[in-house]
Amino acid sequence: MSNRVVCREASHAGSWYSASGSQLNAQLEGWLSQAQSTIRPARAIIAPHAGYTYCGACAAHAYKQVDPSITRRVFILGPSHHVPLSRCALSPADVYRTPLYDLRIDQKVYADLWKTGLFERMTLQTDEDEHSIEMHLPYTAKAMESHKDEFSIVPVLVGALSESKEQEYGKLLSKYLADPSNLFIISSDFCHWGQRFRYTYYDESQGEIYRSIEHLDKMGMGIIEQLDPMSFTNYLKKYRNTICGRHPIGVLLNAVAELRKSGLEMNFTFLNYAQSSECRNWQDSSVSYAAGALIVH
Repeated sequence: MSNRVVCREASHAGSWYSASGSQLNAQLEGWLSQAQSTIRPARAIIAPHAGYTYCGACAAHAYKQVDPSITRRVFILGPSHHVPLSRCALSPADVYRTPLYDLRIDQKVYADLWKTGLFERMTLQTDEDEHSIEMHLPYTAKAMESHKDEFSIVPVLVGALSESKEQEYGKLLSKYLADPSNLFIISSDFCHWGQRFRYTYYDESQGEIYRSIEHLDKMGMGIIEQLDPMSFTNYLKKYRNTICGRHPIGVLLNAVAELRKSGLEMNFTFLNYAQSSECRNWQDSSVSYAAGALIVH
């Protein structure tokens, strides 16, 4: 056994966000200063994973709810964009690099998850190709900077799970969600609209196309706020909304449902919504972003 530390490089730095630590820090500070911390401390957040020029301002509304003084572990659940995956996968890395500072993977939690037999191991190449987790690393580093040596991360790549698998992982992760020292980050963009995404749902009663998209997204967001996994599944079946983090969201909703059985009271609130552009005709395309937070009473 070698003791070599395996590092996952910040492979999207310099393209999806700035590779300069000082520039990135200033940008994140700017966005966070525009957001209100209305529902701290968040136990879980949903935030987007696009390039920061598109969604950095939106994501800040979720990260502003993080309380670094109580958070010791950050679970990051992101969808798999490039490799077909029917389960969840763990990283082979020990450390995730960011232009701000390196983040340490919690190997003890990883060992416990590994023992369940429910996880696969992704290759370092798969990990570095994927952006859904990486886009949350600089924000995590920034939100946690006042306690940067006191926390670890638990990255989980979430596959195209069946409803029963979403339940299974939700149940498994619910004990971690119950612990106030853990924070869950759910990585998801919302509607991907346009011919290039092969999704052009349009409800004319809403007016312009972008208004129809907003109405569709906000219907889904309202259902997520009800914290009912079945309703969310039914909404997706009915409208086929192209929410790329639907499986990570499904896992969170199932974890919440599990904890509510024991009488734990929680509520989820969306704080911000944005679109990459306003679609007005069939040649246009856009991606939607939403930021929200879960608190436990």
